[in-house]
This record gives sequence, C-alpha cells and structure tokens, in this order.
Amino acid sequence: MGFYENDEDAFLPLRDVVFKQLREEILYGKLKPGERLMEIALSERLGVSRTPVREGIRLLEKEGLVVMLPRRGARVASITAKQLEDVLEARRTLETFAANACCAKITKTRFEELKEANRKFSEAVDSRDLRQMADTDTAFHNIIIDTAGNEKVKELLVSLKEQIFRYKYEFMKEMDDPTRLVREHDQIIKAIGECRSDRAVEMIRMHIDSQAIAIYRKIK
Repeated sequence: MGFYENDEDAFLPLRDVVFKQLREEILYGKLKPGERLMEIALSERLGVSRTPVREGIRLLEKEGLVVMLPRRGARVASITAKQLEDVLEARRTLETFAANACCAKITKTRFEELKEANRKFSEAVDSRDLRQMADTDTAFHNIIIDTAGNEKVKELLVSLKEQIFRYKYEFMKEMDDPTRLVREHDQIIKAIGECRSDRAVEMIRMHIDSQAIAIYRKIK
C-alpha cells in the first residue's frame, strides 16, 4: 500500500495524510505499544518533511494513541488496565443504551442489514483475516448504534472509536475461538428481532465484558 491510500488522500493536508497512515499502523499493530516515533526516520520513510510528521503525531496524541514523554519524545501509547477499564466502561454504558433504543426502532431493512453484517463477520472469522474481522465487527455494532438514533451517543462513541478498535483488535488477535463472537452476535440479533430490549442489553453487556476479561489477562 502506498503512502496515499486513495485519491482523496492526495488532496488532504500532509499532516492529515501522515496522521491517517500512522493511525492505521498503530491500530493494526505495525507500530507496537511503547515504540518510539522518530520524526527523522518517519519523514524519510513517508517521503515528507518533519513538520507534517510532527503535526500528525500531535493529532495522534489527541486521539490517545501517542504519548509525549519529557526528554524521551513521542511513543505509541501502551495499553494499560486503567485505560481499558475507562474505555470499556464508557463503551458498555453507551452501547447498552443503543441496544435498548435499537429494539424500539429497528426496521425490517435494518434488521436484514444486521444479519448481513454478521454474515460478513463470520466470513472474516472463517478466513482468519484479523483486519477484516475487526472491521466487520465494528460495522455490525455501528448498525445498532445508528439505528438507536441518538446523535449524542453516536458522537461520544465516535470520540472513543480509535481506543475501542485498538482494544478489540488486540482481543481478536489472541482469541482461540473467534466463532464465539459470531454466536454472540446471533444472540444479539435474535433479541433485537424479538424486540426484547432487556435481553439485547444483557447480551451486549456480556459481549463487551468478555472482551475486557480477556484483555485484562493479556495485560497482566
């Protein structure tokens, strides 16, 4: 993959292109937690000056993906138990709300989209395509969030999306049986289809908490 991921990137400010490139490398594990981000090396690799690299790193810091350490420069943010706890508590609160609202607002078209999203996730699981697994899982949850129709909840989850994705990717990377996630999605779909909001909320909560437990174990 080239530096410009698509034609649209060619029209973005260089700092934004650098930001997108480095963000992807962090989220998909090419740049590891704790790894130092050297401006000179990155500018040479990406073929840009140090200024857009520095600005891109600052944007990553705002996303919580990079930390700036005194006299040690920029490093990829580590995954800590406290950060995980904070992010997943917020995700649990917001997504259980969305699941409850989704049950009242689901349409036949959206319900079919939800089933199709899980079918694509299942295909990614079967192929053991980790990147596609993370992307299709996110798409599945986004349908529930969009259907809920609460723009403020959606806005808050968007602000957390990079952190949520990062933890999700690390979790899937370590899973012995990712087909369990497909089955959990099926249970969520069934509850939403039956308009059983209590069951949908319960299944979303269990779905998120099981990921938290697995990542806690890895961190410790």
